[in-house]
Amino acid sequence: MGIDPGSRMTGYGMIEVDGPRNRHIASGGIQTDSSRPVPERLKTIFEGIAAVIREYQPVEVAVEQVFMHRNPDSALKLGQARGAAICAAVVAGLPVSEYAARAIKQAVVGSGAADKIQVQRMIALLLNLPVLPQSDAADALAVAICHGHTRQTLQRLGAAAVLAGRRR
Repeated sequence: MGIDPGSRMTGYGMIEVDGPRNRHIASGGIQTDSSRPVPERLKTIFEGIAAVIREYQPVEVAVEQVFMHRNPDSALKLGQARGAAICAAVVAGLPVSEYAARAIKQAVVGSGAADKIQVQRMIALLLNLPVLPQSDAADALAVAICHGHTRQTLQRLGAAAVLAGRRR
């Protein structure tokens, strides 16, 4: 499961990784009411992510790291939304991995400077989706794909290290 945290909209994306193939399971967003106080919005994010986890039963969660905005208040709100989403995963007993936005875009589009529409188009292509996913859902699916690629690479490197150790 990938999560793209946001104080107004938190995207989620569920994929199944089967070797080099990724299959779309579900994606969407948890909308908060921007007229409500921040603690109530964080509760909405926590409960929304918890509900998605209960419904789809992921085995791992990956989340985008906070990057520094020009506006410190925005960065704080983003960090709080991210914390609410991470807490929902940890309460469910799931391991959580974190990735920088540039690394996610690099893994999915091939450029760490890719824009939102490039990510949406590549996600639609990689997951064989009939339409472009909503932006926050596409970002969350990109986080999930980045994590899947990273995990597979680490597994291959681990297997290579074991094989190299046996040759000695």
